[in-house]
Amino acid sequence: NAIQNNRTSFFQAEYRDIDVLLIDDIQFLQGKDQTQEAFFHTFNTLHDHNKQVVITSDLPPKELTGFEERMLSRFEWGLITDIQAPELETRIAILRKKAQNEKIKVPDEILEYMAARVASNIRELEGTLIRVTAFAALNRTPVDINLVTAVLKDLVPLGEDSVIAPNDIINEVSRYYSISADDLFGSSRQQAVAQARQIAMYLIREQTNLSLPKIGQLFGNRDHTTVMYANKKVNDLMKERRSLYNQVTEILNRVKQNSRG
Repeated sequence: NAIQNNRTSFFQAEYRDIDVLLIDDIQFLQGKDQTQEAFFHTFNTLHDHNKQVVITSDLPPKELTGFEERMLSRFEWGLITDIQAPELETRIAILRKKAQNEKIKVPDEILEYMAARVASNIRELEGTLIRVTAFAALNRTPVDINLVTAVLKDLVPLGEDSVIAPNDIINEVSRYYSISADDLFGSSRQQAVAQARQIAMYLIREQTNLSLPKIGQLFGNRDHTTVMYANKKVNDLMKERRSLYNQVTEILNRVKQNSRG
């Protein structure tokens, strides 16, 4: 955006005078020459001043494409580590922290049950907690093992991980609401279209590994803050409206059933 809006000087002042720079999903800069050029000089400035740069990617540096060799060589200057899916104990800790942040009380045995059911996707793991607590809030019942098994039995079959693509969710949302994918990607602000779009963004965020900027790009190059807003709004509404909770649950059920063939 800084390049598009001719504010590169502001960008340089903002990001070249910091102690730590964190860049998530660096692979999305592939082929973006001007952005890479700006990042290259920012990286050099920070490195020369003994500042810290932390970069994440879905591939190791040698397997990245669309970057100049000088960029790839700098990616290999520091420590490279492969981050694997968290173990059971870590997943339990993630759920416990999420519950604390949301100010909700969930017994340890419930957290352990959910952590055992979802092993490969942290967003989906957090999503199970949100869905369980939303269901409990709607029904004004405590979170116990009977409630959890009832909510998750269709969404998360034990021992069965399935790969869900963003298009699977988009197509199912389109079918469910009888709205075309073009409308979801488009600029219509009609309430029905806008809500369907927000639900699609929410489910893609929860069920896939796409970053916020990538989801925004998928939906007509929207800003990542739009995706953040959609995610929070659907999350909040699921706790207030049973109809919306049921719609999101039904769509996700269909997506998972289709992905299992």
